[in-house]
Amino acid sequence: MEIEIGKGKVGRRAYSLDEISIVPSRRTRDPEDVDISVEIGKFKLKIPILASAMDGVVDVDFAVKMWEIGGLAVLNLEGIQCRYENADEMLEMISKFSDREATRKLQEIYREPVKEELIIKRIKQIKEKGAIACGSFTPQRVEKYYKLAIDAGLDILVIQGTVVSAEHVSKTKQPLDLKKFVPECPVPVIIGGCASYSTALHLMRTGAVGVLVGVGPGAACTTRQVLGVGVPQATAIADAAAARTRHLEETGQYVLVIADGGMRTGGDIAKAIACGADMVMIGSPLSRAKEAPGRGYHWGMATFHPELPRGTRIKTEVVASLKEILVGPAFENDGTLNLCGALRTAMATCGYQSIKEFQKAEVMVAPSIKTEGKLHQQIQRVGMGV
Repeated sequence: MEIEIGKGKVGRRAYSLDEISIVPSRRTRDPEDVDISVEIGKFKLKIPILASAMDGVVDVDFAVKMWEIGGLAVLNLEGIQCRYENADEMLEMISKFSDREATRKLQEIYREPVKEELIIKRIKQIKEKGAIACGSFTPQRVEKYYKLAIDAGLDILVIQGTVVSAEHVSKTKQPLDLKKFVPECPVPVIIGGCASYSTALHLMRTGAVGVLVGVGPGAACTTRQVLGVGVPQATAIADAAAARTRHLEETGQYVLVIADGGMRTGGDIAKAIACGADMVMIGSPLSRAKEAPGRGYHWGMATFHPELPRGTRIKTEVVASLKEILVGPAFENDGTLNLCGALRTAMATCGYQSIKEFQKAEVMVAPSIKTEGKLHQQIQRVGMGV
């Protein structure tokens, strides 16, 4: 339904994950009977979670641990790990910056160029430890680096930017032709971000195995304030899911909808999937893991842009092991630990056995769902009042 913004402009009402709730169905199940696995090309993941390609979240050891638990981590192949041999020393330095100087100092650190030999080295280190190697490039640098990454053993390629379209127009340089590049790429390709039906559909038509959905919802992202661009995540996911259905009808090819950003708790992940996502990509919840390289800090890929930063370094604190965050056991009651246990329980409570079934769950617009009846928690700042 369109709402009149003014005489000359109308707009759709859009919804964030905080504004909706999942409705239980007539059936319930045991959580142990729920299947939350997902496939990316020929690779099967036990849990539907990708770790964001952010330097405070993913390094080689984290990627290996993520794979061992059953998920998949995306290494930023243009990040600190591929700019500095002594990446850990740089991350230690970043953790010591004051809030006031963090952005400027990050810009200085990221002036160091990406090194081809480090791209090769990091991918081989992941492969040598028995994990699947998944890495990201921005659209501007894919053609320069992707061949050497694949030769090094890259299994899944992620092409990622704030917004990526299949129809980029430039008067000064030849843009990456996704419609030509993706079908010819020898490994599965995931592309994003996007936040609309039409953009998601066009990205799916390139032959990508998955599209990343989300512009601006991430905890460390400031795109919505800097650019005024973004779509609330529940609506963005539902629109992309509709595009997936149309693409499936047209081609017979099922493309993964991957909700990227804006999810902090197990409930957020459950709602994203109920809106139509097949998987989620999260950063800040995993930056709190003992294994994360950021030492309790988190920042996005656009934080250090040399001309127009669109992110900030945030403190997330180290609270638990990666295993406890993903699969438990939880020792907190706020939904930030045992994310997959929460997802299983949500699906079981609503009677759904698989992720594709859960995508059909009924949802309601419920702006007060997180505050109704929670006065004592809010006053005491415990549980849902934090």
